[in-house]
Formats: sequence, C-alpha cells, structure tokens
Amino acid sequence: MKVLVTGGAGYIGSVTGKLLSEAGYDVVVLDNLSQGHRSAVKRPIRLTVGDLGDVDLVTDLFRREKPDAVLHFAGLIAVEESIKKPAVYFYNNVACGINLLNACLQYGVRKIIFSSTAAVYGTPQKIPVTEDCPLAPATPYGESKRIFEELLKAYSQAGKLRFCSLRYFNVAGAYQDLGEDHRPETHLIPNLLRSVIEPDAVFTIYGDDYPTPDGTCIRDYIHIYDLARAHILALEALNDKNLIYNLGSEKGYSVKEVFATAEQVTGRKLNYRIGPRRAGDVPVLVASSEKIRNELGWHPTRTLTEMIADAWEWLKAHPEGYPD
Repeated sequence: MKVLVTGGAGYIGSVTGKLLSEAGYDVVVLDNLSQGHRSAVKRPIRLTVGDLGDVDLVTDLFRREKPDAVLHFAGLIAVEESIKKPAVYFYNNVACGINLLNACLQYGVRKIIFSSTAAVYGTPQKIPVTEDCPLAPATPYGESKRIFEELLKAYSQAGKLRFCSLRYFNVAGAYQDLGEDHRPETHLIPNLLRSVIEPDAVFTIYGDDYPTPDGTCIRDYIHIYDLARAHILALEALNDKNLIYNLGSEKGYSVKEVFATAEQVTGRKLNYRIGPRRAGDVPVLVASSEKIRNELGWHPTRTLTEMIADAWEWLKAHPEGYPD
C-alpha cells in the first residue's frame, strides 16, 4: 500500500513515516518544511517539498503517486499563536486541508488518518475525557481541528473516503534518530530540557494558581513511538466505518511533577519562575483511551520517565536540532 504523509518531515509525521516504511508500506511525504526538516525524512521515503495551499502541486502529486491512503499531519499547532493569528490557523488547518480532501475524492483515496487534538474538547466536562464528550474548543487552534473533523464527515458522506480522527493529548520523547525540533518550540518537555543545556536559562511555569494539587496544570503525556504505532493500527483497521479515538496514557502529571522527573533523569537542578497564565490553558486534561484499547488493542508502553529520557538523549546528540 502506498501512503501519502502530509507534514511527514515534522516531529510526529517523521516518526510515523519511519514506522510505516519499516512495516513495508510505500511512503511518500509532502511537507513545505516551514516546521519540518529535510533530514528527518529517511530513505526509502520520498519527499516532495510543497504546500497544501498549492492546488496544482497537490493535484500533480496525487496524479503522479496515486496514494491508497493519506495520513494528514500538516498544520499549525501553537495554541497561543492561534489566539493572536486566527486567520493564519484557519487558512492552514482548514482551507489547505480542503485542497487535500478534494484531491482524495478526485483520485479515489479510500482512507485518511487525521492528526487531531484534545484541544477540540476545550475545558472538558469530565475527567478522564472520552470521545463522546462535547466538543467546545477554547482556542482557534482547537476550533480549526474541530472544523476539519466536521469536513471529514461531510466528505465521507459524499464518497467512499473513510476517516479516522486521532485526538492526541501531549506527545513527548524521541525514536531512534528522530526527535522534536520545532522553531520556535512551544512544548513543555523539549523547552524544559533545553534549559538544562543553556546555563543561564530560567524556565517559565505559566500559572501556579490552578485548581490542582500543586497549582500547576495537569496533562496526559504519550510517547512518540506509541503515538506513531496507533496510526498504523488505525490504518489497518479503517475499512467500512469511520473511527474516532483519543490517544493518551490515561495518567495525569502536573507541570511541577514533570519538572521533578526531568531533574531525576538529567541529574540537574532546574531553575524556573512563575509567570501569568496563558490564554487557552485548561486546568486538567487527561484522556480515556479505553475505546482504542478495546477496539484496536492499542496501549501505551512507555512511561513519562522514558519519554523524558529519550528526549534528553536526542537533545544531547542534537543540541542545535536538525542540521537543516
């Protein structure tokens, strides 16, 4: 089976592409390299540099490669930035996604796996969060993902395209020589670890007055390898009906607990200061992954300590990130 991976030079896309290739899939990547890295695409995977906003390029790629399935990772992901630049997020995550869906229908693609997010739930009404919880995004980022999920339903009804929407919680860690290198980086663990190798760095905790045991936000973390595995299971399971799954470890860790684990892994004392809350942050976000566990047999295999240890080893080997 030939699989097109959009955003396949990025963090999650590159690891998933590598696992797909190792499993025997023929993998083609489309990435504009705005956040991805050419050196993260490993042979025999083929890279086309281009943007989903370029309809002619997308059409030509589908005509040339004739993919059987699409894994869609391309999109912008910074929550705080989306509040400041909503138009940019709706263009990239919705309008450009429509170009992809049009090409899928035109060229008879039967399967699409969508990189969604727990942000579609906003402030959840219950913890752990299940897939039937109301969708009430608190930010343009979350709203852009929710809208695309609705588009997937509409396009599925219009043809034979079937979709699986995977709602991620927090992803961390590294897999072999592939790691997290966003520029700028907005995620907790890579920023925290980078503060270890930069002697004058002081990490900012955004708010310590949340209604949680230590006052800092609680999040659910999942290893990048476990996340990528779930995409392959979803691809294999997606046939006659659409699927929606949460992906998380079902365990919550506060920011201060992540700090303590990072200190244990690195053997260093970390400096931090308390800053104001960030817009869009909810106090607690922890997944129920019972549905994908029961239906696909997926379960997380790596602990928070392993996630941070893998990310730490990758950062030490790539202190400047990817060479390109």
